[in-house]
Amino acid sequence: MSAGPLVPLLLSLKVAAAATVLILPPGVFLGWLLARREVRGKSILETLTALPLVLPPTAIGYLLLRLLSRDGPLGERTLGFDPGLLLTWRAAAAASAIMALPLVARTARLAFERVDPRLEAVARTLGLGPWRVFLGVTLPLARSGLLAAAILGFGRALGEFGATVIVAGNIPGRTQTLALAIFNDMQIGRDREAMVLVGITVVLAFVAIWCVEALLRADRRAP
Repeated sequence: MSAGPLVPLLLSLKVAAAATVLILPPGVFLGWLLARREVRGKSILETLTALPLVLPPTAIGYLLLRLLSRDGPLGERTLGFDPGLLLTWRAAAAASAIMALPLVARTARLAFERVDPRLEAVARTLGLGPWRVFLGVTLPLARSGLLAAAILGFGRALGEFGATVIVAGNIPGRTQTLALAIFNDMQIGRDREAMVLVGITVVLAFVAIWCVEALLRADRRAP
C-alpha cells in the first residue's frame, strides 16, 4: 500500500536540505576560486566540477557505491568501522549533493564575477585582511547570486534519481524520494498516484526557478 505523497515529499525535502547544506560550502569555495584566482590546473578543476552535468547519474551512483562499499576507500575495512551510509537517506543526500555541485559552483562563480574587484582592492588599502574583505565586502555583494546557487542546488537535489537509487535504494518510508516514488508508481500501474507526485514536483521546481529568477532580476536592478 502507498503511504500517499506526504512521506516521499517530506523525505525529499529532508534529503535536498541536507544535500544543500553539504555542498554549499565547497560549491561556494570553488565558485570563488574559479572567479578570483588563476591557479595551476584551473581548466582541469573546471572540468572536474562540471563533470556530474554530463556523466550519467548512474555512473556517479556506482562510483559512490564503490567508494562506500565494505572494501572501498570509505568502507568498513578501510575505516575500521561501518559508516552506515548505504541504503539510508544520508546516502541519498550525498549522491544528490554531488549531482548538485556543478549548478552551485557555476552560479556562485557568476555571483563572484559580478563583484567589482576594485571594491575589494579599496577595502584592502584601508587595512582589511583577506578574510575581512571576503566576509565584509565580497560575500555581501554576492549574496543574491549565492542564494540563487543554494536554491538551484536544492532544486537539483530534490529531483535526483539515478545516483540516489543506486546508493540508497528505493525503500518506502526510508529512502523513497519523490523521484523514486514516481518511478515506483509508474512501474506498478498507479498512474493517478504518479501524476499527483509529478504535479508536486512541478510545483516545487516552478517555485525554485521563480525564486532564482526573482533574485537575479533584483540583482540586475541593484546599483
